[in-house]
Amino acid sequence: MKFAAKEKILADSQRTLEEIYDMLHSAKSISLQELQSEKTALIMVDLINGFTREGALQSARVESILKEVVKLQQASIDKGFEILAFADSHNAVSPEFESYPPHCLMGTSEAEVVTELQQTGGYQLIRKNSTNGFLEEEFQKWLSEKQIIDTFVIVGDCTDICIQQFAVTLKCWFNKENQKVRVLVPIDLVETYDLGSHNGDLVQLMALYNMTINGVEVIRNISLDNQE
Repeated sequence: MKFAAKEKILADSQRTLEEIYDMLHSAKSISLQELQSEKTALIMVDLINGFTREGALQSARVESILKEVVKLQQASIDKGFEILAFADSHNAVSPEFESYPPHCLMGTSEAEVVTELQQTGGYQLIRKNSTNGFLEEEFQKWLSEKQIIDTFVIVGDCTDICIQQFAVTLKCWFNKENQKVRVLVPIDLVETYDLGSHNGDLVQLMALYNMTINGVEVIRNISLDNQE
């Protein structure tokens, strides 16, 4: 395979990025009141110490969304939504450490949900040993028991890794089953990290776009106004 000339790739990419940015910038917002209590689940992904406050993969960008996530978490409790929290939890020989620095070892504080979410509560915790929480047997069991749910709101990190993999896999699984569901990702409640060539702004933009073209509803935010 041959690449096009560098100048052409960069010029075309600039135009494409502008189009994607404008599309996402104009994404719609929805109201919490649009979502049916018994049919909606809030999925909080990897809002743990190891991605927010300590360790090799901590990110101030991720930490910055915690306050607003907690507001949605509390509103979801008040509405009676099902709530799950995924938490990265690896053993020392995890093959994932060939791709990422060692992080979130089982039994350490890095693998624990941040204090704010713990204090708010109301969620079922599912520990995961890969970037894709969909693959965990405990989630598969939960999904089989919650067949009434047709709307999934996904928040957390990292947008281009765990969020994207989970959201797209979830949507694809329901497509396979010929079931229409809504998989919602609010732009203001997902984040990633900056590290070397991993430009957070760029990968955030491209991950949101990739989810969009795979049937995930990428929205600007979820308004909590006029809660009942």
